[in-house]
Amino acid sequence: MAHRTWHMFSLITLIFTIFTHVGESSSSSPTPWYENLPAVTMDYKVHIDAGKEDCYFQYVQQGATFYASYQVLKGGDGMCGFAVRHPNGQIVHPYEWRQSAEYADQSSSGGYYAVCIDNQFSRFAGKLVNLYLSVIRYDKWEQYAKEVEELDMNIKNFTNSIQFVERNVNDILQYQYHSRARESRDYNLLVDNNAYVLRWSFIQIIAVAATGTLQVYFVRKLFEVKENSSKTRI
Repeated sequence: MAHRTWHMFSLITLIFTIFTHVGESSSSSPTPWYENLPAVTMDYKVHIDAGKEDCYFQYVQQGATFYASYQVLKGGDGMCGFAVRHPNGQIVHPYEWRQSAEYADQSSSGGYYAVCIDNQFSRFAGKLVNLYLSVIRYDKWEQYAKEVEELDMNIKNFTNSIQFVERNVNDILQYQYHSRARESRDYNLLVDNNAYVLRWSFIQIIAVAATGTLQVYFVRKLFEVKENSSKTRI
């Protein structure tokens, strides 16, 4: 009996220890994995309801380059408000009611940036917006070069080439984003124009058919012969 009681006590102690470690691991809040990467780019398509404002927050490390841009793809007058708030609370990009806009901070002081898209001036039409965010840490390459230099490896030219290629790649990514945004906007405009033309063509066909039917009806009524009269009414 004592042996069985000791086994039960050991089992309860083990379960309590496991739950304690699980609770400690779940209570901690580790840094998101992407915040330590040399470069992070995000491309979103978001729908902003009429009369609403949506804000998106992006963490930027100190010394990193932050870039944000948007373009209205579809809806209403094709324009939205766009503003960027610095981590210190200052509005670094004031609100502008435009079809597209962008903001860049070449050397950030670090913290969470707030990117807000405002559709409050549009009371009835929602907007489809393409939002692009990127955070680039060029200091990561310098850190890599220092680590290599500590190993007595002279690859300065190779490191400079890599940095040059990375900058060009980031420029190409931004250009591709703008190209995709323009393509999406043109496609949506083409679809809307096609629907508009088809709708009005169908209405005009119905109007022409109805007009022709009425004309035939009234012409026949003009030449209709009454049964009690031998004369034709003209």
